[in-house]
Amino acid sequence: MPHRSGNGSDGSRRQPVAPVGLLSSAAAPVLLIGGWTIAAARQHGGFDSVEQTISDLAAYGADDRWVMTTALAGLGLCHLTTAAALRDVAAPAGRAVLAGGGVATVLVAVFPLPADGSGSAAHTLVAGTAFLALSVWPALAARRHGSALLRPVPSAVAAATLLGLVGWFGVRLQVDEGVGLAERVTAGAQALWPMAVTWGAAMAARRRRRHG
Repeated sequence: MPHRSGNGSDGSRRQPVAPVGLLSSAAAPVLLIGGWTIAAARQHGGFDSVEQTISDLAAYGADDRWVMTTALAGLGLCHLTTAAALRDVAAPAGRAVLAGGGVATVLVAVFPLPADGSGSAAHTLVAGTAFLALSVWPALAARRHGSALLRPVPSAVAAATLLGLVGWFGVRLQVDEGVGLAERVTAGAQALWPMAVTWGAAMAARRRRRHG
């Protein structure tokens, strides 16, 4: 019998999203938000989360920088796992870009900021790539007959919103005010959307099975 994803005789048993994808998508915001919360609390000289960035917590010279470094690496691996788990429900281009955002996030941990507070070209490049990829992937993942959050209009709205948040973060960087807050709102939203899509697809499939 031909294989059919999420429908037909084997669709009643086969999950459209692997359980590991549900776990990875839920772990992503926990790692990110938990990481920056714990890391900020461990800065002996105090830390201003409204003005200082997430990267400052993983920079050379930060107290217990391994906390944020580990959280960023884990976040990137979560995005890679979620992209793979969405194989049967999201368009390939969107999954590829989400995976690329995951790789770039891991590289943010690999290329920390220097201790003297100066910039790093490598860090800026991978961080910018991560922000861009994690904003545009919803639009590229859309499927006309997919689950509710993966349809073209919600996907386009999500991408536009995430790009708008990136733009807000860019403005805050230019004026050097409220940078940390803007970055946390942006990064948090980017971590939450894959979870919403993944769990939404799983619940939609469950409803379809329930109603035959």
